[in-house]
Formats: sequence, C-alpha cells, structure tokens
Amino acid sequence: MNKVYLDNAATTPIAPEVIDVMQLSMQENFGNPSSTHQFGRKAKNIVENARKTIAKTFNISAAEIIFTSGGTEADNLILYNAITNLGVKRIITSKIEHHAVLHTVEFLQKKYAIEVEYVQVNSNGDISIDHLEELLKNSKEKTLVSLMYINNEIGNILPLEKVCELCATYDALFHSDTVQAIGHYSIDLQKIPVDFIVASAHKFHGPKGVGFAYFKKGFGIQPMLHGGDQEKGARSSTENVHSILGMEKALEIASSTLEYDKEYMNSLKLFFIDELIKLNSEVKFNGQSSIIENSSCTILNVMLPVTNEMLLFSLDLNGIAVSGGSACQSGSNTGSHVLSEILKEEDENLTSVRFSFSRNTTKEELNYTLQKIKELL
Repeated sequence: MNKVYLDNAATTPIAPEVIDVMQLSMQENFGNPSSTHQFGRKAKNIVENARKTIAKTFNISAAEIIFTSGGTEADNLILYNAITNLGVKRIITSKIEHHAVLHTVEFLQKKYAIEVEYVQVNSNGDISIDHLEELLKNSKEKTLVSLMYINNEIGNILPLEKVCELCATYDALFHSDTVQAIGHYSIDLQKIPVDFIVASAHKFHGPKGVGFAYFKKGFGIQPMLHGGDQEKGARSSTENVHSILGMEKALEIASSTLEYDKEYMNSLKLFFIDELIKLNSEVKFNGQSSIIENSSCTILNVMLPVTNEMLLFSLDLNGIAVSGGSACQSGSNTGSHVLSEILKEEDENLTSVRFSFSRNTTKEELNYTLQKIKELL
C-alpha cells in the first residue's frame, strides 16, 4: 500500500539536514545555556547565533526574537502582553482565526473585561478591509488588531500591507499569526511593519515544540512563565538548544529554495484542481484556496458533492493522510469553525477535505490520491 502524506498544514516531515544538525548537537552540546562554564557558554553561543540568523531572515534585530515552544505559546505571549503590559483595551480579530488566538482572546476578555470586536468575513473567507477601517474609526480605546496572514484551513492570504497601513493610520497595534506563512512566503518586517508575528518550526520541516515570537523593538515584555529569567526575562525555562538549532537550519533551507518551492507547489495544486474537476464537475473549493494569487501554495480545501462521513477514514486505510472539515471527519465535536463561518448551511453537510502540500509532495502521490478518491466516491 502506498503512503501519501497530504496534511502538511498540520505538520511537516523533519528535513534530513535538520535531523543531522540536531543529532550532532545532542551529542556535543549538552550544556545549560544559563551556566557560566565552557559547556554552558557554548550552548548559549549556539542559541544566540541562531537568534541572529533567524532575525536576519526577517530584516530585524536579534533582540526582537523570543524563543517559545511554538506558535500557540507565542500568540498567547503577545496577546497577554498587549493587555497586561501595553495598555490595550480593545482587540479586533475575526471568527476564522486559529484557536490559539480565538480562545486566548476569549480568555482575556473574561479575565480583564476588554472589548472584543470581530471584523466581517465574506463567503470567500476574506476579511472586509472596509469593515476593519470602520471598527478602527469608531473607538479611541487603545486597540490591537489580530489577523492571521494565511488561514490554516482555507489558505486565504491577508493583505498585510493594507492592514499595516490602517493600523498605522488609526494608531492601533497589529499582531499577525504567521505560522502558515513562515518558511513559504518572504516577510520583510522593515517593508511591512507588523508589530508582532509568530512562528512554529514544525510547519517548515523543523522540529515540533519550538518557535518564536517577534516583538517590535521598544515593546517591553512581561513573562507568562516565571522562574529563571531566560530569554532576557521574557520567558523562563531552559532553552531548547537542539530544537532551536533545528529551527535555524529548517528556516535556512526553506529561505534558500522559497521561490522554487512555491512555484513547484503551485504547479501541483493547479494539477490537482484540474484533475478533481475532471473527476466531478460539481467539485467546489472552499475560500480562495483554488485561486493561486489569493491563497497559500500549500493548502487546497475541497468541497466534494457528496456526504461521506467515512471518506477520511477510508483514505487513511488506503495510506492517504488528509484533514477534514466536519465534526465526524476531524474527530472533534464542533467541526470546522472556519467553514461554519463562511459556508451556506446546505454546503456544511457536504464533505470538505483539506489537502496540504510540501516540497516533498509528488505528482505520483496526487495521482494515487485521485485514483482512490474516484474509487471511494
């Protein structure tokens, strides 16, 4: 049986070069970066060099990078600081954000009685820029806008520059969950001055359990984790040296082949779209995921013209890994909050599947997947 992995938006296979770097580090760099002896100094030097390399990728200073356990912690750290440290009284977000943002905002609203407003989203999953401006106009309260760069379910790309301009015009802070973008799309934070972004290494062929938060220079940071004052007091906990090194290597590889990989994945995506339509002309695509210019090269969210609650399970039995868009398919009790927000009620009952690609995906794997979909439908 073939094994086909098409769930790269959930996590990616670790690159062999990353494994090599991490394995060597585990053998040679066991010192605690907080220790003052030579073993500790060596580990500390590795962490700081990685911080400089990663910062250079985004055209920022190393001091603006805080290492975390991943994107969720980074989002939490930023949102928590916005309320408790930066004087934010109001958050504008959308109902199709990742739960790392949505659930954190809900918690902060209950705990600190902040105002939360949701920008309108159209049936294609696009944020209404006009409504965002209207919301920004309508209050003088210190505001944070939190909108993700690339939606993890439907792949829609947010116009970062427009949102940056609006936030600057109305003196609002701007946080963007960039987890699905980093390693696939270039972000120059001098040209597009977002105040806060986040990353998770396992989304670009790095290890799980490591990421970073970017705080624009000038923002103080109050820690959520207290103890040892690591990360310049912003996050207590002994640094995950080997994983930080792995993240550095993964980002270096991704950055060096970024444009080639993007073109390659888009070619696979277009091929897959065409073949799906040939299978059944009633196939639809959720959000902007079928429009190359408006969506991530990694994500295609497909609405099949059937209700087949066992489709994902059946694909799995045939060696094909994908993600679903309904409760029975995803293993949750609530289904996709993103699709629920943008689909008509009758379309929510149809089977939606998220296929997500990586630079390792091949056309042969897609042909095998198409063959199995045809058999199963």
